[in-house]
Amino acid sequence: MTNVFLRWFTNDDQTPFFIQYGGHEEDTELHRHADFSELVIVLSGNATHIVNTDASFIKKGDVFVINGTTPHAYKDPANFKICNIMYRSEMLQYAGPDLRTSSGYQTLFILEPYYRSIHPYRNKLSLPVPSLESISPLIAAMVEEYENQAQGYQTMLLSQFIGLVVYLSRQFDLHQEANPSNLHHVASAISYMEDHYLEPLTLQEIADHANISARHLNRIFRSYYETTPIAYLQRLRLERAYNLLKQTSLPVTQVSYECGFNDSNYFTRQFTKSYGVSPRTLRKSSGQSEGPI
Repeated sequence: MTNVFLRWFTNDDQTPFFIQYGGHEEDTELHRHADFSELVIVLSGNATHIVNTDASFIKKGDVFVINGTTPHAYKDPANFKICNIMYRSEMLQYAGPDLRTSSGYQTLFILEPYYRSIHPYRNKLSLPVPSLESISPLIAAMVEEYENQAQGYQTMLLSQFIGLVVYLSRQFDLHQEANPSNLHHVASAISYMEDHYLEPLTLQEIADHANISARHLNRIFRSYYETTPIAYLQRLRLERAYNLLKQTSLPVTQVSYECGFNDSNYFTRQFTKSYGVSPRTLRKSSGQSEGPI
């Protein structure tokens, strides 16, 4: 199996990004992307997509993301043309918090590529023809921008790429509303927690937002994340507290309350367990002095 590197396509270290129209007339060998992810949009035709040892039929309008360590290949292509967008995962950090709380974004760009790498998962976005036609000019503009490399092209490409990510995330939301899946329920729960983690939340409230029973959410969340929704919620709160302790002089008690903990002693125990240092020790090591209570 071949390892494919992004430098084979571009030597631009400042813009870890490559886009092209790809035509496949013959089978491709199983390969892995050693240091990048790939967004694939099928523009015409069809093929058999091999991921690990799993095979699925893909056709015009299908959209999916392949993470770096996932082996994949195409077999039996028929008039098969795609758009390849190769990028490093850090480019997604420019997605705003409003997008990161989108269940479509979480499913298409985060959860689905990860779980495709470890077990068969055939869920993907299938764009209807009008939607595919609506993004064709954007894809063409991105290809032209990349090939011409006029002044400011890196900024333009980043803007266009994030715009495409937003559009596809919205389409995935619409797709999943009509065809809900376990992974979509998980993504919906994560999106809700990302947006409301500083507020008092119960498992039942999270499950209600995800349109699933609390018991079933707990079960499928464990199967995908190997943790519980409440543990995930606590991790979000602790990460927020960590940043506040390093960047502000807010008293530890106030930090705990602002991060959703009603008991500052419980917060201190959980923080110390997670980070190996107490909140006050972390604050001292970062050079921040604690303000008055």
